[in-house]
Amino acid sequence: MEPKQDVLTSTSTWSQLEHLAEKEKSTHVADLFATNKERFEQFSLNDCQILADFSKQRMTPAARDLLVKLAEERQLSRWQDALFAGDLVNCTEQRSAKHWLLRDPGAEAPEVQSQLDIMEGMVGRILHGHWRGVLGDAITDVVNVGVGGSELGPLMAAFALQSAQPHEGQTRPRLHFASSMDGSQISQALQELNPRTTLILVSSKSFTTVDTLHNANTARGWLARGLGLAYTDEAMMRCHFIGISAEADRMTEWGIVPVNQLLFWDWVGGRYSLWSAIGLPIALTVGMVGFRELLAGAHDMDSHFRVRPWTENIPVMLALVDVWNINFLDIRTRAVLPYDGRLKHLPAYLEQLEMESNGKSVSRAGEPVDYHTCPVIWGEVGPNAQHAFFQLLHQGTQPVASEFLMTARRYTEAVHSSAAQELEAQHALANANCLAQSRLLALGDRALEPDLSLPAYKRYHGNQPSTTLVLDELSPRTLGALLAMYEHKVFVQAVIWGINPFDQWGVELGKVIAKDMLELIADPSRAEGLDSSSRALSRHIAKHRQ
Repeated sequence: MEPKQDVLTSTSTWSQLEHLAEKEKSTHVADLFATNKERFEQFSLNDCQILADFSKQRMTPAARDLLVKLAEERQLSRWQDALFAGDLVNCTEQRSAKHWLLRDPGAEAPEVQSQLDIMEGMVGRILHGHWRGVLGDAITDVVNVGVGGSELGPLMAAFALQSAQPHEGQTRPRLHFASSMDGSQISQALQELNPRTTLILVSSKSFTTVDTLHNANTARGWLARGLGLAYTDEAMMRCHFIGISAEADRMTEWGIVPVNQLLFWDWVGGRYSLWSAIGLPIALTVGMVGFRELLAGAHDMDSHFRVRPWTENIPVMLALVDVWNINFLDIRTRAVLPYDGRLKHLPAYLEQLEMESNGKSVSRAGEPVDYHTCPVIWGEVGPNAQHAFFQLLHQGTQPVASEFLMTARRYTEAVHSSAAQELEAQHALANANCLAQSRLLALGDRALEPDLSLPAYKRYHGNQPSTTLVLDELSPRTLGALLAMYEHKVFVQAVIWGINPFDQWGVELGKVIAKDMLELIADPSRAEGLDSSSRALSRHIAKHRQ
């Protein structure tokens, strides 16, 4: 699709939204509930085992209708069709964005099915104890070496799904993740592992990522020393390394044998890649049956996104709520607050998905935008957050939108049977806190007894907007639907803002400059001509390295 000059803020609908926001900005969420007894029914949706409650947002039906009109004027349907048709929606890199194809069981994509079959064979061998190290030992530990989308998605999902067991007769290995370029994670992991029983996954779309390759080299040297083999030993590479990349030749050049290579494609963005072979750690957690359930849940949400009218469409409504908060209520940050500890890594995953996708200030047409785009995303597991930053949410000076996540059903697995009563009580306590905090943030003092008198330092302002997402349960299928929901939400926002959510040029230049800084640290005399800070810092580091 050809980019066109962006005229978003000059449209009549945008102006109407600005006027409406100015008119309604003093309206309190408590008043919205008091004047509309049907508010929850009007501002909630339920599908794909996810209930989305938008009723605590500072939004009226009039604002919602105008936002839907804005989405239509921004040709959301046309862009949606282009996405699912495989058009070049990533205009700066001239690529399609077909991550949805990885989870479409009806698609004619033999290359996708072929990689799933290869992956299934590897997973089966590892989980059944048939994958052996070079000295004949079964694999007990797997280290995923990757960064960004090659770590955040697999780490988040594998941790979230630990309670979903693989099939009987399968024993999953212990998973470890190493991404930090300073070597702290890889060194800590390797200190605790046995090279005879360790398998290394090297995950990198380009297979040129400096962070990943340095960690992989460190792991390779550790294995060679621990096994008493040469760094280039082919048997060691065959038994202890799997490569996952879009670049087969580079994997081979580094030493990954072809039969241990898993592939994905340039139309899969890094932060959209957990559905591909990058998701191998997830499959090692839940088995391939569970991994296919994850894909099925994502496909459920793909179908929902494609067929539901905008007002009944969960990703679309999530996107419109964010646009309303950011562009019209001037609320430019969102706290992600899961009240299920298994989702502890979800905030970090969403930080990349949303801020790397939509943290843009240039339109598809190459023009600077004159409005805010992506909010700042941050968060923490809800009970921890209550003891950390909820003070600011309740009594601070900044408006913050919140997103609460909870599960309706938990601890039903047989493994929990002996302690089910106590654990279910804890689950109920977490859910009660989630409901209480979202209610208090919205209503403030009005959630309390009307005749209760409080000093100023104990008052609650309320009127902090929030969305609550309730999963029926946290299973591979519901997690797949949840993550696909966020992906489509990001896409809808990008369409409205007229930006490209599938590139990330903002992260590239720092990598280039880092090469120069590496030479500078090695030889501070090269610092002449640079800024005074870089010169002084490089000399200070060099002094203390001696």
